[in-house]
Amino acid sequence: MKKYFIQKAPFIVPTTDGKLIEEHHGNATTNNAEISIAHMIAPPKWAEPFQTPEFDEYTYIISGKKQFIIEGETVILEAGQSIKIEKNSRVQYSNPFDDPCEYIAICQPAFDFTKVHREE
Repeated sequence: MKKYFIQKAPFIVPTTDGKLIEEHHGNATTNNAEISIAHMIAPPKWAEPFQTPEFDEYTYIISGKKQFIIEGETVILEAGQSIKIEKNSRVQYSNPFDDPCEYIAICQPAFDFTKVHREE
């Protein structure tokens, strides 16, 4: 029995805001509740509502820029930079810039929509 798994068919999460989300490992793709790994592309001028997730989220920027408002502080990351946002932090993710932002997001435990707590 192999002690590894190569992901060749990530789950494409349906979105209505133009953002591409390809979950490679996690609840939706591999039934892994411990960690999720997703490749994402946020289009220009994209934004999500504020949220207070029950999981840590790590983000690595591949290209473009991404804005985070974390507990009232604005942070902008560029290609080659990464961040860890601790669970139970109020955060808003956005790309208010003119170019797409490509990045990898890792959540621990895995992303779970019922534990995001988005503000409407």
